[in-house]
Amino acid sequence: MNGIRTVLLLGGMSGVLLFFGQYLGGKTGLVYALGGAVLMNFFSYFFSEKMALTMSGAQPVSETENPYVWRRIAPLTRQLCERMGLPMPRLWVLPEESPNAFATGRNPSHSSVAVSAGLLEVMNDSELEAVIAHELGHILHRDILISSIAATLGAAITGLARLGFFFGGRRDDEDSSPVAGLLFLILAPIAALLIQMAISRTREYSADAAAARYTGSPLGLVNALRKLDNWARRVPMDASPAMSHMYIFPPLSGGLAQLFSTHPSTEKRIAALLDRRA
Repeated sequence: MNGIRTVLLLGGMSGVLLFFGQYLGGKTGLVYALGGAVLMNFFSYFFSEKMALTMSGAQPVSETENPYVWRRIAPLTRQLCERMGLPMPRLWVLPEESPNAFATGRNPSHSSVAVSAGLLEVMNDSELEAVIAHELGHILHRDILISSIAATLGAAITGLARLGFFFGGRRDDEDSSPVAGLLFLILAPIAALLIQMAISRTREYSADAAAARYTGSPLGLVNALRKLDNWARRVPMDASPAMSHMYIFPPLSGGLAQLFSTHPSTEKRIAALLDRRA
């Protein structure tokens, strides 16, 4: 199912690119747009993981790079991977005070898990294990590819919106239209949110369930979600809107971000976890 969603997402975005290419440049624009669509699909599949890590400011974690973080999360991750039958992902740390985490990659053999510095500060070992298990659940269910591609395309649309604002309309001076540029600026963030809507909300429940199963109890994640909810209000995270759907807890709230959120509410996620315990 995730494979079909990925094909539909890339196909839909290619269609949008071709439409605007023809609108802005006629047959020549269509040819350029076709080449751009091919490059976009290639880049999105092979480099969306790197793009997501770059946008988040993630730093690599190893025994020599960020050794404290490595000692804190590597043993937990390795044990969980053995239980889940997964290869060890690459580990990263986000220089963020707000606690959060995400997984990215195109398949289990090419995957990464990133945790924020704030997460390591506020979570005990049981809660940290549950958060990592949740992210590994996304890798296990193979929904990291579409999440990473959605983030890449969302960022690309936002960039095009800014270009549209400055250069709007057709590419010749006579037909140049500031209104078209303004439409790009208004519609592009909405389009980015609609791309995020391609991400099923059920994936969070599935990853939560995997965390409860492979840690042996839902309570670690229940407590972690409560802390994440509390800290998100106190220390908002400075994250790209295009990446909001990738995090275990949405770093953005209110307005359109809340309206188009890909995450169920904290209360619903906790209720689902506690139902597993009953």
